Amino acid sequence: MCGIAGFVITDGSLCRSRAPEVLRRMCDSLQPRGPDDQGIWFSDEAPETAAPLVGLGHRRLSVIDVSAAGRQPMSNEDRSVWLTYNGEIYNFSELRQELQSRGHLFRSRTDTEVIVHAYEEWGERCPEKFNGMFAFALWDSRCRKLFLARDRLGKKPLYYALAGGIVFGSEPKALLCLPDFDRSIDMLSLQKYLLFEYVPSPHTIYRRIKRLEAGYSAVWQDGQLRQQRYWNIRFPESRQPASAERLQFLLQDAVQRRLVSDVPLGVFLSGGIDSSTVASFAAAGSAEQLQTFTIGFSDPSFDESESARRSAAFFKTNHRHERLSAAVTQDLLTEIVDFLDEPFADASIVPTYLLSRFTRRHVTVALSGDGGDELFAGYPTFPAARLARMFERLPAAAQRLFCALVRALPVNRNNLSLDFMLKQFVRGMPYSLALRNQVWIGAFAPPEQSRLVAGAAAAAQISEDLAAQAAECGAVDDIDVLQYLYLKFYLSDDILVKVDRASMANSLEVRAPLLDYRLVEAAVALPPQEKMPGLAMKAVLKKIMRRRLPAEVLQRPKKGFGIPVAKWLRQDLRALVTDVLSPENVRRQNLFQPESVQRVLAEHLRGTRDNRKQLWTLMMASLWYDRWARVPPATEAGSDADRDYHA
Repeated sequence: MCGIAGFVITDGSLCRSRAPEVLRRMCDSLQPRGPDDQGIWFSDEAPETAAPLVGLGHRRLSVIDVSAAGRQPMSNEDRSVWLTYNGEIYNFSELRQELQSRGHLFRSRTDTEVIVHAYEEWGERCPEKFNGMFAFALWDSRCRKLFLARDRLGKKPLYYALAGGIVFGSEPKALLCLPDFDRSIDMLSLQKYLLFEYVPSPHTIYRRIKRLEAGYSAVWQDGQLRQQRYWNIRFPESRQPASAERLQFLLQDAVQRRLVSDVPLGVFLSGGIDSSTVASFAAAGSAEQLQTFTIGFSDPSFDESESARRSAAFFKTNHRHERLSAAVTQDLLTEIVDFLDEPFADASIVPTYLLSRFTRRHVTVALSGDGGDELFAGYPTFPAARLARMFERLPAAAQRLFCALVRALPVNRNNLSLDFMLKQFVRGMPYSLALRNQVWIGAFAPPEQSRLVAGAAAAAQISEDLAAQAAECGAVDDIDVLQYLYLKFYLSDDILVKVDRASMANSLEVRAPLLDYRLVEAAVALPPQEKMPGLAMKAVLKKIMRRRLPAEVLQRPKKGFGIPVAKWLRQDLRALVTDVLSPENVRRQNLFQPESVQRVLAEHLRGTRDNRKQLWTLMMASLWYDRWARVPPATEAGSDADRDYHA
């Protein structure tokens, strides 16, 4: 796992003499993603030829072939093609053999070199050949073309801006290192953030920066950017019943491929069915005793450490755990905001960051169970969607009575408490399926933003991405539609962003076997009634794993990976949230209306409403603003690890 950055400048806005310093600053901003080495490369075409100024940068975290042969940027034999790449290609051995049979010569054991030769062989279609997580930029000097690509599900990030040409990086902070780069906030993206708790692709919080979408590649040539989608989620017209043998093979193969590493490896283990599934196959496929890691809480409604301990004992792993408290959370928030260069309101980034930090003390690579809820209908909103259809058939008077009774329930701040879920259910009912689901899991519904944001955009604009994807997915059944939306939004722009940022901030590579694209294609192709028979979540995965996992794991209700935000904001974090969202601070930042913010805060502190999601969303936006929107990131040009390449 690594960090990449670079540019192709055509308008002279960056002089050649300053380019190395700027590129080093971009790479230095990504240092935690690749602490082992740094490399930069510049094209050597003479300025008088009107050739663009091309620079590629790389920060390396050594995982496969840790020798100097794996250094990047990497070229082909005649140095006409140069690559900077972040990720892992899990089928690189097979591709290497195929490419060798076609006459390509290799100088290393890396998957990086496989991408270089795959591009030579298959051109812009090469991403279709890769099974892995990746984001890369490749410069083809023969046709003066920059080729960008991102993996199918969006596990690895790639941002770009059209600024005097094109500039790109693994994180927005790399682009912000450009001299005089415009940091203007996209106010519509801010409102999307309030709905989603993150900014959905292809948007970012910065007006000038875009995120390359998952499953897309892009070509920048002759001053123009052309994007194309090379993979998408498809629901076949003809559905076949689940083949337990086929799905189990895909699970086993996906895990086995992700066990390949030249550095120590472990597994994130919560004790739930997803991480236990990964641990089961990993323990069986490892030559050495598997190492597992988990985070615990003092609040029993959030704590999973005992379940994780029992699962670890079942798999006979070398298990370690660490506990997260409110005091530790407040200390960690400063570190987290320091690397979160966009507002991000999923509070589970706090335990993910702590888990990554203490896991990195023992291993360099960790496997996670991410993706199981999306593939096998594991979120409570899946059965809620079916219940919503039943609710819609009730007489209007019965609906009003039910809603009134729910709103009168006393506030319970436990994890996934009944009153919280029922109130979210009622809150989402006025909307269509796609927006309803987002209101269930998000912070501020579009109409709720009118008093919060001055000159708020229309509701249809705020939720336009949801409407577009729902229309495009082609599915009819609600379960299929939700599965598509979860994969496109919550997984790609929340879960995977959270894991990438939290793990990379600690120089830890995290792999997600359940998101092997072959398994994804097999899971989405299942009939909806088999994905979720009645209201039963994860029925298919439980059936597959019933002989491999303890009954306790199969029967355990879902907890999720959250923190006691509702309680902590009224107790240990009360001073923090009160200070961050003070009227003076809110007025100074000029993002939100102070009176509306104070109302949301007062309701929660008095205990009359559970505004945990809304308050955390506002607080993280405020913390982000003071760190990133106003003050340029602190970077130093140059380092001992710098190496300049010239074609």
